[in-house]
Amino acid sequence: MALSTYSQESQHTVSGNVVDNFGNPLFGASVVLGNNLRTTITGEDGRYILKFIPNGNYLVKVSYLGFISSYREISLENTSNKKLTINFTLTESVEGLKGVSIKTKTEKTKKETQGFAVNVIKTKDVSLRNIQTNELLNTTVGVKIRQNGGLGSDVNYSLNGLSGNAVRIFIDGIPISMYGSSYNLNSIPPSMIKNIEIYKGVVPGHLSDDALGGAINIVLNNDDKTNLNASISYGSFNTTQANVNGLYRLKKSGFTVKSAIFHNYSDNDYKVSGRSVVDTGLGGVQTPITAKRFNDAYKSTGVLFQTGYTDVKWANQFLIGLNASKDYKEVQHGAFMTITPYKGRFLKSDALLANIIYKKKNLFTNGLDVNINGLYGKRNRAVNDTLAAAYSWTGERAIDYKGDEYDYTWGSQQEGGPTLAKIKRNVASIRTGLSYAVNKQHKILANHVYSGVDREDSDVLVSVLENTFKGTRNIYKNIYSLTYEFTAFENRLRTSVFGKHYQQKTTSIDPEIKTDANGVKSIVDEVVSSNVYQDGYGFAASYAITPVVTLLASAEKAVRLPDETEVFGNDGDNVVANPTINPEQSKNYNLGFRFGTFNIKNHDFSISTNVFTRNIKDRIGLPLETSFNVDDELIVYVNQGSGTSKGIDAQLSYTYNRNFGLNFNISRFDLKIINNNVEIDVPNTPFYTMNGSLRYSFKNLIQKESRLNIFYSMYFTDEFSYLVPQGSNTVGNDFFKIPQQLAQDFGLSYSFPNKKLVASFDIKNIFDKPVFDNLSVQKPGRAFYIKLNYTINKFN
Repeated sequence: MALSTYSQESQHTVSGNVVDNFGNPLFGASVVLGNNLRTTITGEDGRYILKFIPNGNYLVKVSYLGFISSYREISLENTSNKKLTINFTLTESVEGLKGVSIKTKTEKTKKETQGFAVNVIKTKDVSLRNIQTNELLNTTVGVKIRQNGGLGSDVNYSLNGLSGNAVRIFIDGIPISMYGSSYNLNSIPPSMIKNIEIYKGVVPGHLSDDALGGAINIVLNNDDKTNLNASISYGSFNTTQANVNGLYRLKKSGFTVKSAIFHNYSDNDYKVSGRSVVDTGLGGVQTPITAKRFNDAYKSTGVLFQTGYTDVKWANQFLIGLNASKDYKEVQHGAFMTITPYKGRFLKSDALLANIIYKKKNLFTNGLDVNINGLYGKRNRAVNDTLAAAYSWTGERAIDYKGDEYDYTWGSQQEGGPTLAKIKRNVASIRTGLSYAVNKQHKILANHVYSGVDREDSDVLVSVLENTFKGTRNIYKNIYSLTYEFTAFENRLRTSVFGKHYQQKTTSIDPEIKTDANGVKSIVDEVVSSNVYQDGYGFAASYAITPVVTLLASAEKAVRLPDETEVFGNDGDNVVANPTINPEQSKNYNLGFRFGTFNIKNHDFSISTNVFTRNIKDRIGLPLETSFNVDDELIVYVNQGSGTSKGIDAQLSYTYNRNFGLNFNISRFDLKIINNNVEIDVPNTPFYTMNGSLRYSFKNLIQKESRLNIFYSMYFTDEFSYLVPQGSNTVGNDFFKIPQQLAQDFGLSYSFPNKKLVASFDIKNIFDKPVFDNLSVQKPGRAFYIKLNYTINKFN
């Protein structure tokens, strides 16, 4: 008994933190007590702990690759205090262990090594150039952005082969679809964005939504320091983009005002050519021409205002505000470019939304955090198409085979007749998140997202009777998630297990007059409704084999509920309703690793890769048919069937002396689907893409403390077909092929010595190559842009 008591009394604990000269924690530093009596490595927070140490005198050694080792002598005796704290600060070695050292993890790297297949894009430097947010996303490994034309045109997002609405977009966790078309990733300038998180296949529980293929979360700047940023750019096709955003905060009270204004405009009158761009003359003779788009202008304007309190005792952030935006978009053609383009057809939309944000860490007790983000408001969209005259790609009236100008018999540009259709929506969404850190190893998170749309359709050009009995369209969605996070082995193992529950109710009500057998008329509501309940679950795990080699694995049974457009249709986007469409499901798997960041003298580099599989059921997309009519102007979404997507992503990042930078990534996958009991490649899908970029900086050029940056980017997309495979040597196959493409951009920016003013110049598509994201719809050719950016009190 005496021996046991003495043994327990003689057990000591030594703990502390290991940091570099800048106070950054060193993850994976080796801590050795005595002659390997006790050993451990530091966690991500730089903390270490050595337990069950008997009395005695010891030498503690702390070492980290690329740093000078530190030693400390300690003496442990029988005292009442059995816990000793020793902190170490390591100095970087000049020689760096034969020139090799390891950089500490940044916030970006930590996010990318949590186990999910995720990439984080920092926008601070890019925001100084004339680059849209969508263009920035398109440089990311595994991401393909497909745009149906120039600024303001429809955009389709693809992650590892799953695209369209299978990929959900968020702004601070709120689905971007709630904001409407006038507030999208084309209109939000990168200067308003802190970073962009891209989750591929497996989406964490805190982003509760039916994101079957992945999610893109736009994290807006949440800095609480007074600042102001303004920029304006002008370039080809009469394109102007301007924005001003800033924050003012009273330090004593925490009272905060945030505001942002943006404006975008473009004529989009770039030149196009191809099979459908012809001038039809006498006798129906068609002459191929190069023409300018003449009915494709785009304009959007938005104002954001928030006020409240930040970094106060009762809230880390409490803001209420308004988001007002509007846009105008001319429509040059339907789903495809046809020989008779539109003239006079346009769309208009506006939105007025109130929002509230509340964030508080350690609410009532340590470790309990709450995050609430909600919005409510109205959105309107109008389609105007009343011009019956036919036009050709010359911009002049089209003529028939006799040489006479003619009108469309249906009285509008799009088949279906003239329209002044309006869609009015009341929208609401609220995201609530609670998290509780039981201790450093265990954390529980609960999240709920509600979103609802009440929609009313009308058209003043239909009969008075039809307008009297206007139909309504309602869609309500609730998604719940519960997550458990566990870390072990000094934070080397990190796991996340989550479950999700999906609920969606859709209702379509169309009043109509019916006459019974006795000739009596009565109003009858034709109601089509559905209730969907689905469950999903998944996990993500990462294990740091060494501080610079991390294995990552994740899986999820994911669900994607049909959205408003797919169920109810949308006249403005030429989409027909399909109220019987079913949810899409997929079992998603990711396995990858991250290697680096390493430093060899002045050379920094990292490599990452991810292998993925998606097993899809009831995939939602356009109908799979053996042929397509490119003159069709309307599209409908259907359940295509079951399929699989398998592939690999890889990415290399390299910098030299902080002046030269190189990024290169490659993505290759196969997307198969069962069609008529035969497995085929899914049409209209780019399977192979590569992106690369170079950057070089010149310091003190022309002026001291100035910096000139030169940029080069390339985007490669391999050939793919819009048509279901028909076999080899099939007549007409080439018509449906989107050719192999290589687009290249060049840019430079000059930062003046005061660090407040930056001027930039960009050339897009340097060699003026024809570029397509979709069949027969050409994107802009070579274009030039200049931009000025002025900042006071930059974000740190």
